[in-house]
Amino acid sequence: MTNPGQGETERDKAVLHEFGYAQQLLREMGGFSNFAISFSIISVLTGAVTLYGVGLNAGGPVVMSIGWPLVTLFVLFVAAAMGELASAMPTSGALYHWASLLGGPTWGWMTAWLNLLGLIAAIAGINYGCAQFMTPLLGLKETPQNFMVVFGFLLLSHAILNHIGIRTVARLNDFSVIYHIAGVAVVVLALAVFAPKQPVSWLFTKTFTTVKDQPYWFAFLGGLLQAQWTYTGYDASAHTIEETKNARVSAPWGIYLSVVISGVVGYVMLLFVTLAIKDLDATAGSANPFIYIFEQALGETFGRVVLWIVTLAMWFCGLSCVTSTSRMIFAFARDKGMPLSHVLAEVSRKYRTPAAAVWLAATLSFLLPCLILLLVALFPKKLDFSKLYPAVTGVSTIGLYLSYGIPLLLKVRAVRRGLWVAHHNGPWNLGRWSVPVNVIALVWIAFITVLFVLPPNHLTGCIFLGALGSLAVFYWARVRGRFKGPVPQATSQSELLRLEAELEK
Repeated sequence: MTNPGQGETERDKAVLHEFGYAQQLLREMGGFSNFAISFSIISVLTGAVTLYGVGLNAGGPVVMSIGWPLVTLFVLFVAAAMGELASAMPTSGALYHWASLLGGPTWGWMTAWLNLLGLIAAIAGINYGCAQFMTPLLGLKETPQNFMVVFGFLLLSHAILNHIGIRTVARLNDFSVIYHIAGVAVVVLALAVFAPKQPVSWLFTKTFTTVKDQPYWFAFLGGLLQAQWTYTGYDASAHTIEETKNARVSAPWGIYLSVVISGVVGYVMLLFVTLAIKDLDATAGSANPFIYIFEQALGETFGRVVLWIVTLAMWFCGLSCVTSTSRMIFAFARDKGMPLSHVLAEVSRKYRTPAAAVWLAATLSFLLPCLILLLVALFPKKLDFSKLYPAVTGVSTIGLYLSYGIPLLLKVRAVRRGLWVAHHNGPWNLGRWSVPVNVIALVWIAFITVLFVLPPNHLTGCIFLGALGSLAVFYWARVRGRFKGPVPQATSQSELLRLEAELEK
């Protein structure tokens, strides 16, 4: 009797063979695990918490009550459009494969590096934020040196687990979903039952900002970075698509549902946290407004409990982000798009994971804060380290969303030219709504890209433009004419089967 799961895996493998790739990674993830990795990277207990002060100082309670659902709505358009492409082209290269196949190798190369820049900044932002929360819990002084030590150990734990195997990481991601929902439930129930609260109307009518020399509406828009950075990394469901069963359906749903459920869970949490604010001015001026709210409402002991809940959620988030980034590096190296591609495209025979790509992702993420600390040391009068964390999250947001937007733009162009027709769609598709959804997604991506480089976020623009300029110079000097886009691993079915058999030994 045939095992249904085995037949499903064989169908996934056959689709992968059509794109010229062997089944090198272990295809062990079910639909829930695929959803779990994106949900864990979005992590409302990470992005919404670490940037809570940014949102509150920019626009006050209205950023939480109106800004969060506004961003959620438009991100759902982006997620739906990405899910459609994942269903049509189910490879770990994901975004840059889509861009290469729709627009050529130049578009693909730029998409890949924007995606990698965004992912590395995301890992750094998540884990450095986790280190800032964990350091005082370990009884250490809150200094940049101690933050870096804890940050390094966090990355080391993520790299080791991702090297050991996808089964362990998949189980941890599954548990992460339960943990996040339970963590939010603890936060919400404690505040709902024990904390004094502002009237509900206060959430929607209280305008507040500490941003000077700008009208309130513009400061409010700047505060949307809190929600927008939270909604990053859900492309992980596409990057792990070669490890997912029934991939052409499971991965698109993983992308879309991770945003839907994060949106609902995050909104409930933010409303109750914001309602518990006693003194808005004191909260906005505190070192950590999120924790300050709990300490004022429920006492220092419960504030410490919440601190542990949030810190562990961040750890799960960073683990998932390293997984996603390593798969993107592996796929890009497999197509000879990176220096030392032959090393980075290797798969561990023992663990069936892209080990070199895992360690590169962790190393680059560690070096990014090191670079920032060096710049602060060299230019102490011009650079304020407290403003660099929002800048890193801004770079991550813009890099990732531009890498999301390029293949969506190329898809719309292909449809208009008649190069993309109905039979190119995968089983998960938007039908006649495809083009309108893609256009709305593109308008939103263009809007936030401009928004998050305008003052007071001009530091984000400087860092991002510097990175973009470096990539352009590197491309024209070393890559132009050499990078060919996705490169099939073999030209025959027998050769693909031989590659797979070698790993099965």
